[in-house]
Amino acid sequence: MNGPLIESTLDWVLVLAPFRKDADYITALLSEQKVEVKAGRSDDEVAQLLSLSPGVILIAHEALNPRVLASVGEHLALQPGWSEVPTLVLLERTAPISRIRSQLERSWPKARLLFHIRPVARLELMNSIQSNLLVRLRQRQVRDAMERETELRLELNHRIKNILASVTSIFRMTRRGATTVDELAGDFTGRLQALSSVHTAVFEANGEDVSLSSMVELTVSPYNSKGLNRIRARGPNISISRDAATTIALCLHELITNAIKYGALSQDDGFVDIVWAVSEENEPVASLQWTEAGGPDVVEPTRQGYGTRYIRSALASVFGLVPEMTFAPDGFRCSVAGALSRLSTK
Repeated sequence: MNGPLIESTLDWVLVLAPFRKDADYITALLSEQKVEVKAGRSDDEVAQLLSLSPGVILIAHEALNPRVLASVGEHLALQPGWSEVPTLVLLERTAPISRIRSQLERSWPKARLLFHIRPVARLELMNSIQSNLLVRLRQRQVRDAMERETELRLELNHRIKNILASVTSIFRMTRRGATTVDELAGDFTGRLQALSSVHTAVFEANGEDVSLSSMVELTVSPYNSKGLNRIRARGPNISISRDAATTIALCLHELITNAIKYGALSQDDGFVDIVWAVSEENEPVASLQWTEAGGPDVVEPTRQGYGTRYIRSALASVFGLVPEMTFAPDGFRCSVAGALSRLSTK
């Protein structure tokens, strides 16, 4: 033979052969091929060894007493839906195979039964055991695929609920600030576009993290069309979590909306700088700054609108500190900083 087909770490074989030297012979044969084997030489050992979940059971005819039949049958009956434990039975040449098969099928209805007539050729026995270890491996792969599918379904359900919650929150926020149906439709569409942009970035990143640069670019790109670059963004390439990206994108969209209505982007010569940085201190600190220039003179509002309250609350939840908003005459500014670890899933 050319060597082992199955790594011992994948599965193991339980041998139930209490008489002769069958257990020693099979153990030595499997050990040569690097297949793990445990031998049960008495009825008392059977239940304990079965509790360790063997991948293949190899049982000699003389071990088929009522106690062993019951222990093996109970073990097989408790197998999950994906599991069909291959059970190899070694029979004497004169044994009544049909009667034994019928008896075992009644006692072990969930068994994958295979029979070998002794004496069994070395190559035949090894091929049978290794083939069934491969069967067992495929069963475990099916189990893993089923579990992964379940996880994906649960994750999809969770994300859909989160998206719907975000959409509901965005609509409520937009409705409070809108004075006309057209204004409600326009603002709501824009905010949904900001949310969509983040999910696009996360999908293209194929993971739980997203590039902050990509997220900002997707968020501001609709406002930099026709060769105009009125929103300038720059900063290092860092990865942030899906939740942090979603929150920052919605805050940026809110700031852009305000700038278009009342700030720098309401004037032809106005522009906005979005700058983020990471400073290396005892703990890396991430900062984000929004600066407007070239717009009308800024006057601090007499009351805080819902959009401003949302930005304060949302950025504080991401960075851990409340952002600083400055209504300077030459342009509105918003800056926030916090531990970089708060923005990342790592």
